[in-house]
Amino acid sequence: MADRKVVFVAFAIEDEAQRNLLKGQSLHTDSPFEYIDMSVKEAYTEEWKTKVRTRIKRSDGVIALISKDSLTSSGQKWEIACAKEEGVPVLAMWAYSTDRTAVVGLSPKAWSWTTIAEFIDGL
Repeated sequence: MADRKVVFVAFAIEDEAQRNLLKGQSLHTDSPFEYIDMSVKEAYTEEWKTKVRTRIKRSDGVIALISKDSLTSSGQKWEIACAKEEGVPVLAMWAYSTDRTAVVGLSPKAWSWTTIAEFIDGL
């Protein structure tokens, strides 16, 4: 198993329950990554952007949970764009098995332990 990695999770606030499931999955004893909750629940101000950019830059990778709500989540869009600007690898993963929303510039994959492990191992 690879060294533990720091992962930032970008998600629409409406998908917070799915983010919590990902957190639970990371606590699995065989998890290839250490989940660190770096979400910021503040208004999207310049101060918020500065804090989030710092957290993304400290991360080994970003997991973006994609759903229909991603299309209208300005915070999540900004987080993904920031990760790309900073050269931090992004794994786009559908948040729900019944929601296959397409987001320009991303190629989401089905949520699976294997998908997450392969991404983390590649960081």
